[in-house]
Amino acid sequence: MAGGLAALLDDIAAIARAAAASVDDVAAMAGKAGTKAVGVIVDDAAVTPRYVDGFTPDRELPVIWKIAKGSILNKAIIIVAILILSTFIPWILTPLLMLGGLYLVFEGAEKIWESVSGHSKSKAAPAVVKGADHEKKMTSGAIRTDFILSAEIMVISNNELAKDVSIWMRAATLIVVALAITALVYGVVALIVKMDDVGLKLATKENTRALGEGLVKAMPIVMKVLSTVGIAAMLWVGGHILLVGMHELGFSPIHDFVHGLEVAVGGGFIGWLVNTLFSALLGIIVGAVVVLIMHLLPFGKKHDGDVGHAPKATQADAVEAIKQGVADKHLPEAPHAG
Repeated sequence: MAGGLAALLDDIAAIARAAAASVDDVAAMAGKAGTKAVGVIVDDAAVTPRYVDGFTPDRELPVIWKIAKGSILNKAIIIVAILILSTFIPWILTPLLMLGGLYLVFEGAEKIWESVSGHSKSKAAPAVVKGADHEKKMTSGAIRTDFILSAEIMVISNNELAKDVSIWMRAATLIVVALAITALVYGVVALIVKMDDVGLKLATKENTRALGEGLVKAMPIVMKVLSTVGIAAMLWVGGHILLVGMHELGFSPIHDFVHGLEVAVGGGFIGWLVNTLFSALLGIIVGAVVVLIMHLLPFGKKHDGDVGHAPKATQADAVEAIKQGVADKHLPEAPHAG
C-alpha cells in the first residue's frame, strides 16, 4: 500500500515537473517570438492614438477599451486561422498576409493624398460634434487596421516557432504573445491619450502647475507626431510585407536589390534603415496606385463627395473642444456672480 502511494506521488511529481517545464517553454518561446515582432508592435502603438484624436476626455478610454476588445477578438480569429492553415495549407499564409499589406499601404497613401489634396478628414468637425456614429466608424476603422497589424505580429511569432512544436504548444505560445502584446500596446496608448488629463489635473495645483501646463501644451504636438509616425508605419510595414511576400512567392528582383544594399552598407542598424526606407518607398508606390484605382471607381468618387460635404471646423475649434472637455472634467466650476 505504501509502495503504491509512493509510486502515485512520484507520478504526480513527474506530471507537475512536466507541466512546469511546459509553462517555462511557452514563456521562453513567447518571449522569443514576440521580440521578433517588436517593430510591428511599435507601429501598432503609433497608429492607434490617431483613432481617438478629437474625442472628449470622457470617451477616450471607452473607445480605447472597445478597440482593445476588438484586438483580442482579432487575434483569437487569427490564431485559429494560423493553426488550421499552417497545418493543412501553409502556402496560403503569405498571399493572405500580402493582402493585408496592400490594405495598409492603401490606408497610408490615402492619408497622404487627403493631406495633399486638401480633402483631409482632420479638417472636418471634431469628434465631439460628429457624435456616436463617428465614434463607431473610427472604432471600426481602428479594429480593421489592428487586424492587419495583429496578423503580421502573429504570423511572425508563429514563424519563429520550431516546426516540430506541437499544435497545443504552438497555440499556448501564440495566446501568451497575443495577450501580452495587446496589454502592452493599448496600455501605452491609454497613457499617451490621457496625458493631457494628467497635465490639467497637475495644473490645478500650485507646486505642479508649470509641469501640468507643459504637458497640456505638448500633447497636441505629441498626437500630431504620433499620427505622422502612424501613417509612415503603415507604409513601412505594408511595404515590407509586400517585399518579403513577393520574394517568398518567387519574384525576387526587388528583394534581392534591397538585400544587396543592406549587405553593401554593412548590415546592422544602417542595413535596417536601408530596408525600412525601401519598404516605405515600395509602400508609397503601390499604395498610390491602389488609391488612384479606388478613386477612379464609382464608390471611390462617392467617397470623395462625402468628404467634401462633411461639416467643417477649424483645427483651433477641434483643439478648443477637446480642451474644454478636459477642463469641464477636472477644473472646479467658477462661482456664479451674485
